[in-house]
Amino acid sequence: MERARSRVRSTGDGGVRWEDVASSSTLSGAGIDDVLRDGVVHSVFQPIVELDTGRVVAYEALARGPQGPLERPDRLFAAARAAGRLAELDAACRSAALTGAVEAGLQAPLTLFVNVEPEVLDRAPMEELLSIAQTAPGGLRVVLEITERALATRPAELLRTVERVRAVGWGVAVDDVGAEAMSLAFMPLLRPDVIKLDLSLVQERPGPVIAEIMNAVNAHAERTGAVVLAEGIEDEAHLRTARALGATLGQGWFFGRPGPGPVEGAVTGSLVLPSQRAETVTRDADVSPFACLPIDVPLRESPKALLIELSKQLEREALRLGETAVVAATFQEARHFTPATTLRYRDLVERTGFVCALGEDLPVEPLPGLRGATLAPGDPVRGEWDVTVLGPHFAAALLARDLGDDGPDAERRFAYALTYDRDTVVRATAALLARVAPRSEPLPAPAQAPAAPPAPVVPDPDRFDAGVLIAATGDTLVQGALASTPTGVSIVDMRRPDQPLVYVNPAFEKLAGLPKSELLGRNCRFLQGPDTDPTAVAAVRRAVDAGEECRVTVLNHRGPEKTPWWNELHLAPVVGPDGTVTHYIGTQVDVTARVDAERALVQERDRTRTYLARIEELAYTDSLTGLPNRRRLAEQVDTAIWNARAHGEAVAVLFVDLVGFKCVNDRFGHAVGDELLVAVADRLRGRLRRNDLLARLGGDEFLVALTGLPEATAAAEARRIAGELAEVVARPVSLREQEVTVRASIGVSVWPEDGADFPALLHSADMRMYATRTDPTT
Repeated sequence: MERARSRVRSTGDGGVRWEDVASSSTLSGAGIDDVLRDGVVHSVFQPIVELDTGRVVAYEALARGPQGPLERPDRLFAAARAAGRLAELDAACRSAALTGAVEAGLQAPLTLFVNVEPEVLDRAPMEELLSIAQTAPGGLRVVLEITERALATRPAELLRTVERVRAVGWGVAVDDVGAEAMSLAFMPLLRPDVIKLDLSLVQERPGPVIAEIMNAVNAHAERTGAVVLAEGIEDEAHLRTARALGATLGQGWFFGRPGPGPVEGAVTGSLVLPSQRAETVTRDADVSPFACLPIDVPLRESPKALLIELSKQLEREALRLGETAVVAATFQEARHFTPATTLRYRDLVERTGFVCALGEDLPVEPLPGLRGATLAPGDPVRGEWDVTVLGPHFAAALLARDLGDDGPDAERRFAYALTYDRDTVVRATAALLARVAPRSEPLPAPAQAPAAPPAPVVPDPDRFDAGVLIAATGDTLVQGALASTPTGVSIVDMRRPDQPLVYVNPAFEKLAGLPKSELLGRNCRFLQGPDTDPTAVAAVRRAVDAGEECRVTVLNHRGPEKTPWWNELHLAPVVGPDGTVTHYIGTQVDVTARVDAERALVQERDRTRTYLARIEELAYTDSLTGLPNRRRLAEQVDTAIWNARAHGEAVAVLFVDLVGFKCVNDRFGHAVGDELLVAVADRLRGRLRRNDLLARLGGDEFLVALTGLPEATAAAEARRIAGELAEVVARPVSLREQEVTVRASIGVSVWPEDGADFPALLHSADMRMYATRTDPTT
């Protein structure tokens, strides 16, 4: 079976979002011709509300096919893709969304959210959609939603579409923010009016990842005035989380399920979007990054050697930012994309969100995962040296123009500026992305299709000190020992930029899962992954910065498949004649089996503790109602008495007996009787205060303990609450289409008047309960 091309995401409306489409060999184009010919695609509309006021300010259009196999949007779009008619279906869905909205009566001040399929971004019939929207009475405001899948697949088309949307006065929303880091990386470029938080952010427990996402989202919203919308709100807890995350708009079953039109009787309002700034991001492929520099920026002159080092520093900043960074670079000519550059950019591809490299004769994909484009002969970028790094909290760009000096390549000079002005970096990055060739199909994951190896890098003794401290000695015995040891051995040159590997033994090659030709010249960080403990990495960095020895066990990843393994790492510094650290020698041992055994032992201990805790819980809990039993209540009442004695308060115990329960059991059976006991327990629990205690004594008897009562009025308060409990118990209960009724006989005792401890209070309450049950006047 063919792999799914994209993830199908729940929308909280009982379906899936139509732009997230799965495909398989079992789906074909059969039936799609009829769907498109007959025009049976239609939309349902889910409300979007202001969280503070509850007013409906917008609706999202969700596509549906005709009743039958193609009704589900994932199957509908899979069939269209298989038949090569995706663009037609996408246009039909958006047309149906706007036409359906107009027919359903959606009009200003309401706003309509419409999705766009990434693969047809630059072919969307904007004029037709605009014409439909204008037929609504008073007009219809539209916000176009774009998913993170569009960001990496067709960046140039995406930026052009955003510009067209803004030109007609519509808004732009980025959907499912948080599901992929790519959405955070592209957010500064898109400047969305609405940021739609993925439903996982409001439905899952907060953690470091959610904190990172919300830092980026709130920073962008503060800078631009973008509106934050939380999806997947299904209950009060989700609503509280959405507000805490900074959302002002919400969507989900809590506010309403999708329907054929506006929610009847809903209070509506206007969605206020940030005003469109005059400084719209330049997305014209005719504009070069160097031309994006403000006219008053001073330019400097520099030889090529300095630009190389400045570029590497920006690349290191990008690696620090990780998956939320966009990196764009130019290389003038393909020959400047050297084997050493290949190694650096392979690391960038693995660890950042999006990387592109442009130059004369550079292929569409210079190496797996790196996006590129061949520059046209007259493109001004062919005469520039540009490197931009853009993230949620960081922006920097090296923008340089070749001065055209004759002479050796290494001596070429450039006019350049190094800028951290965010608007300039955004414009320069957009200018480069506008030239990136589209990717027609998402690349398979490395696990399914390992990346082709880059051009081999032959270690140059003058550049890499290959064998320094070892081969230079000519000691073949030492070399043989290092080659045969099962422990990985590596040497890092601390004097060179990015501290590359200059020696590895065969055991290290085996641990890394890569040959020496792909290891020398790289920084060891390529062994790390997103699940590597940052605390361990920080410990290594602190030791290296201080020039000290370090021992740490860290999670690394092996080979193109990124297989995890635990590395017991020992780093030792080598000091030169002047006292500075020149190299680090590292030894690596695979201790995965030991770590797994230790973790298994910890998990077994945790399971044992959980089992014992469960046994203890069962010993103190009534299995039918889930209430504490008499044993647990006795402990709780003893504690309450101690607290009451310290604060001058009183404690009351209520003995509750159900009158008529036996008749219910005899008439309807024990199953109905059990359901009645559960219902009574819920009613009693619902009436009591948060600090009051409730337990089941057994059979049809319950115990209540009222804590923190004023000593002077405790008895009267306890009798009042007993009366209210009797009232709620006496209400009819519907069980299995039968209506049953019981009443409660309740005896009350109060500490300290009626007893000094729980047994005494229980006995007193029991006697009074029996008295009220046999007294015909009660």
